[in-house]
Amino acid sequence: MEKKVKIVISHRLHDAGMKVLEDAGVDIVITDSGEPKDMLPELRDADGVIIRIGSIDRVTMEQCPNLKAIGRPGVGVDDVDVTAATELGIPVVIAPGANTRSVAEHAMAMMFACAKDLIRSDREMRKGNFAIRSSYKAYELRGRTLGLIGSGAIGSVFAEMAAGIGMKVLVYDPYVPAERIEARGYGYRTEMEDILREADVVSIHTPLTEATRNMIGEAQLRMMKSDGILINCARGGIVDEEALGRALDENWIHSAGTDVVVHEPIDPNDPIFAHDNIVVSPHMAGQTREAAVGVATLAAEGVLAVIRGEKWAKVCNPKAYEHARWNA
Repeated sequence: MEKKVKIVISHRLHDAGMKVLEDAGVDIVITDSGEPKDMLPELRDADGVIIRIGSIDRVTMEQCPNLKAIGRPGVGVDDVDVTAATELGIPVVIAPGANTRSVAEHAMAMMFACAKDLIRSDREMRKGNFAIRSSYKAYELRGRTLGLIGSGAIGSVFAEMAAGIGMKVLVYDPYVPAERIEARGYGYRTEMEDILREADVVSIHTPLTEATRNMIGEAQLRMMKSDGILINCARGGIVDEEALGRALDENWIHSAGTDVVVHEPIDPNDPIFAHDNIVVSPHMAGQTREAAVGVATLAAEGVLAVIRGEKWAKVCNPKAYEHARWNA
């Protein structure tokens, strides 16, 4: 009797993604943990794995000889050892574009919440402090400058929305030609420091790599305007959280909005919550209904396709298809 395809999922996907897997008639195991040691017992004989929250490393992959595909319902792969997966011929399926609009809108919402001092005002109102209305911390965004660090799909959509409310846009992205940025009517800067100094709102749209880890630290935060806003809907670890705390405490900057932190889920006692000039959300920028359907469906369809032997295009490591196992 032929063995059924087995797919391990760290945490349940949106119903749309689960339906794709269920309709395919595969065995589904949900571990409710993305820790490699917790998933390993089920992964040893699995054909595929989809990791919503968690990680997978080389040691784990090497103990799973049947593993053919790794899926991520999103585009971030910093918690996947992509080098190891490529060397082992395991494509890492991603879901590009499915949550682009959702994340861009979330960054926009955070920018407004910061500029309008909504979080602090809400907290004070609940205490009965109606006089908070006259603190004049809020300001208008029209005519201000949005500085993007990274201008991929999400950054580009955010730029369009910001330009639509009358903001100027500056971009730092060493991987995009200046001509392409300037053709959209935006300014291009060759140094990130210029963005930090010139922009009223700085928004981060880069992956987490060794090059970007703690890329925004004390020195960079001190370059920003005292009325500046920092937005991070990319990845925790790009911003030095200790330095950001000091920046908020000592008013180096006006405020910040972050959808991501280094350690997720965050400890309710984390010092970040002591500040009333920061908006914090639980890595939910890409978790709108529309995005959840899109990323879950793409991840499920891609993992199934790869397991069937198809060279699915939406993978972050197409070189995996050059492995000998794909020549069989």
